[in-house]
Parts: sequence; structure tokens; C-alpha cells
Amino acid sequence: MGNAQHQLCSVDVMDRFEAPRTDVTLTLPALPENVAVVRHVLGAFAESMQLSDELIEDLRLAVTEACTNVVRHAYAAGVPGAVEVTIEPGDELVQVIVADTGRGIGTSSDTSGPGLGLPLIAAIADTVDLQSAPGGGSRVAMTFARRAPGEAA
Repeated sequence: MGNAQHQLCSVDVMDRFEAPRTDVTLTLPALPENVAVVRHVLGAFAESMQLSDELIEDLRLAVTEACTNVVRHAYAAGVPGAVEVTIEPGDELVQVIVADTGRGIGTSSDTSGPGLGLPLIAAIADTVDLQSAPGGGSRVAMTFARRAPGEAA
């Protein structure tokens, strides 16, 4: 019986370590200076995954736009809040999620600027899913196909 328990435990441990997760989540105060921090961390992580330079730049641009939207629109002036960025690399796709717990989509009174962030993200990413969170906040999930360098989109 001791042997059977040992084997069961070994199999359980092996199952847990077969497919390690490489997701990264970064949560920072939603401040303008932290957009550059997110961009830098994302770029370093993408380079470590050996993604093409073109894909890395697309990821950086789309995430910069999404984080800038959080900084500008998610929280009322003087109200502290956070931006959460999750990177989920897969074999064929990289998904990046930018989320906040602020006012939600379409409730900002800030009308300054041309409002081109979301259309730009949609033009860069392979898919974009924009959602309002039930308790407040928003979530932008973007997917990008992992292409070999020089491969057409």
C-alpha cells in the first residue's frame, strides 16, 4: 500500500509540472509614468520568448494604447486606481489583457484627444475583445499570431 500511495503522489506531481504556465501579470498604479514601465516589461518578456521584432513592436504599441486609455479614462481625477496587464503566450498566439477597476467603458467625461486608441489596437491585433466588468472597470483582451520573422500577417 505504501508503494501505491507513493506512485499516485509521483503521478500527481508529474501532472502538475507537465505544462508549466508562463503567464505574467503586472499590476501598477494607473499613472502616466507607469505606461513606459509596462511597455518595457512587455518588450523584455516578448524578446525572451524570441518573438519577431515586428510582433514585439505591435505588442508594445497596442498595450501602450490600452494602458494610456486606462490612465486617461478609467479613474476620476485624484482617485487612485490600478492597471493590470496579463501576458499569456501560447504556441500559436500571444494574448495580452489590459484591465482596470475604474468607471467602465464609455463613462469617462474626458473628451480631449482624438480617441484613436481602440481603432489603432483593432488595426494591430488579430482579435480584440472589449468588455465591461460587472462591478465596474473594463478589460481589453488582444490576441496576436506568432509569426516567423518576415512572415506576412
